[in-house]
This record gives sequence, structure tokens and C-alpha cells, in this order.
Amino acid sequence: MAVRRFAIITEIDARQIEPGTTVELEPRGHVTPLAADTLRERRVTVVPAGSADPALPADLAPASPVRRVTIGSDHTGVALKAALVAHLRGNGVAVYDCGTDGPEPVDYPDIAAAVGKSVVRGEADAGIVIDGAGLGSTIAANKIRGVRAAMCTTVTLARYAREHNGANVLALGSTLIDTAAAVSIVDTWMSTPMKEARYLRRLLKVRRLEEGF
Repeated sequence: MAVRRFAIITEIDARQIEPGTTVELEPRGHVTPLAADTLRERRVTVVPAGSADPALPADLAPASPVRRVTIGSDHTGVALKAALVAHLRGNGVAVYDCGTDGPEPVDYPDIAAAVGKSVVRGEADAGIVIDGAGLGSTIAANKIRGVRAAMCTTVTLARYAREHNGANVLALGSTLIDTAAAVSIVDTWMSTPMKEARYLRRLLKVRRLEEGF
């Protein structure tokens, strides 16, 4: 299906664009302020004319901006999870917390699976998983078809994970980063869109690897 192209996007136009899709804006095109708010609410990505590839599936790129998050941690990440939940909700993000909430040991694959399934079912725009190092949750989440989980320890990795690799689940290691670093990583990861056609074409190859295995 061809990508829709606009010279101007008004509030009326924005409400008629399918949520989660990508549209093109012509050179010197304009998006009205009200339309910009509606586009964000409907998770519509606007790219310069000529940069979208109509051969790419419309649902390939991760939702941006992220307004609904499912988060979960094992027993080592309870404190970090609580801090992130408070931060996200304070910024108007809808958060579903799938546990755990106490010191009793739990198995990270169970938490990672719950978060990953929530994302691929469309119940959340993105997911966050936390364990001691973040590695186990990354591996487990990536076993769910449709999940692209990335473990990030820096803001730079968080930006790359989204912009270049289309990660829809972020993994954090509670023993590797403090709360301030985690907040910066989460904020960067959630606010970074994936727009460039070259990255999307590579992501399509990743999807085909998953489907053909």
C-alpha cells in the first residue's frame, strides 16, 4: 500500500490517518500544532517525502512515541522498577506493572515472557524488563515471536536500539546502572523513533529470519 503524502496536515487530516502508520510530508510542508498533538496520540510517524518505502510493512517500525508501557522485573529489580513506574506515570505514560513486587525469588523468563507477550498482542507500545544484569531477560524476551529486545547500559545504546534496530522491548540490569542512568536510558529509548528506510529494510530481513526459522 502506498504511503500517503501531504503538503499540509491539519487536525482533520490527522484524525483520518490510521494509527501506527507512516505518512510523508512534502518539502516545505506544514503540520499544524493541533495536528501534531493528534499525530502523537495516534502514534503516526511523519517522514520527509521520498524517505518512506511503500514495500515495507506499515507495522514494522516500533510505535513512537511510546504512550503505553508494560514493565516487569525479577526480585533483583524491584526497587528500580518502582522508580521507573513512578517516573513514567508522572510523565503521563500508561504503565502496566506485571511484577514482581517483593524480595522472594522469581524466574526472569516468566517475567520477560509476560512483558513480551503484552507488546506483541498490542496491549502496550513497548516493554521494559529488568533483572540483575539484563542479559537473561533479553534472551528470554527474544524467544517471543515479534519481540526485539535490547539490553542497554548507556543512552547511546538506547538510541541505537530504537533508531537502528527497532527494539520494542528494553532490558535493564539493576546491578549495572543506578536509577538516574536508568531514567535517562528509558527516556531516550522511548522518545527515539525509527524512520529511515534503510534501517527498516534491514529490520524486515530480521523479521523474515524469525518467520523462516
